[in-house]
Amino acid sequence: MSSVASPFGLKPAFHTSGIIRQLQSTIVSGFPTDIFQFSPVAIDPATGALTVVAPGNPVVGAFMGVEWTGTDGRRRVGNRWEANTVGTDIVAYYTEDPYMVYEIQSNDPVPLADVGAQFNFSALGGNAVTGLSNVSLDHAGGAGTDCRILGVNPAPDNIFGDAFTIVQVQLSNHQYVAARAAI
Repeated sequence: MSSVASPFGLKPAFHTSGIIRQLQSTIVSGFPTDIFQFSPVAIDPATGALTVVAPGNPVVGAFMGVEWTGTDGRRRVGNRWEANTVGTDIVAYYTEDPYMVYEIQSNDPVPLADVGAQFNFSALGGNAVTGLSNVSLDHAGGAGTDCRILGVNPAPDNIFGDAFTIVQVQLSNHQYVAARAAI
């Protein structure tokens, strides 16, 4: 429901090709920050590994999950990376396509007039129990560069102007695409 604040991150909704493709990367062993499922991530140019990204910085996509071999030799799979985890053979899954459409909950009512406008994400974080991100669209913070609003999630209990509107967005500050202005 978009009348209740329960942000779930940057959740892939669809792609015009019909397929949401996940790519593989890695996370540096011992990486000191939690990465939750559906958190915006970037490729660290220094290591080539996934990293968390602060609002207003280029994004490559959304974190989808991770698998790794722990120090005890057991293979593990999870929807979040717990800070300071040490392991080997780390495979991190993420979305990368700049034309992917995502759903994200706003921290403020979004009017129809904001279709095409750009806003940043809220501060990063998540739920350690569910492993899900609690990133939201920072509509209350004003214009930004992270993502462009395309429309509203078509659920029957979600419309423009709801207290915490769930909107469909594309990344407008993608790491692999040159900057372009919103309408």
